[in-house]
Amino acid sequence: MSAANQLAALVSNMYATGLLDDQFQQLQMLQDPSAPHFVSEVVTLFCQDGERIIGELAKLLDKPNVDFDRVDAFVHQLKGSSASVGAQKVKNTCIQFREFCQQKSKDGCLKTLETVRTNFYELRGKFQTMLQLERQVNGFPPNN
Repeated sequence: MSAANQLAALVSNMYATGLLDDQFQQLQMLQDPSAPHFVSEVVTLFCQDGERIIGELAKLLDKPNVDFDRVDAFVHQLKGSSASVGAQKVKNTCIQFREFCQQKSKDGCLKTLETVRTNFYELRGKFQTMLQLERQVNGFPPNN
């Protein structure tokens, strides 16, 4: 199977499994010849930010006295960036996470953090594969 077919199958699977929603298509439509690496840059930033935020959430929830307002602020940030790239599963889990923050439920937050982590790393892995396939299809981008 060609890299282009693998890429199409991967992205199709990401939609079918609910990892992505229509917002990702909107993001792809913003890419044009003047910004050929736009989607890969946005996806890379999302992955870096998501990893950082998940680490912060884990630290905050590991404390004996949880600052639920700070936890909620980080979850809100992750929800926003997930929505902007079309990361549907991560976004939906963040919505649940915020409800546990409002209830000040440490157990609920810890369980939801695990779900967010699982969904995020599944998506990140598929995004990394997608970016590798795109580089094969389009040729390697020049080093800047």
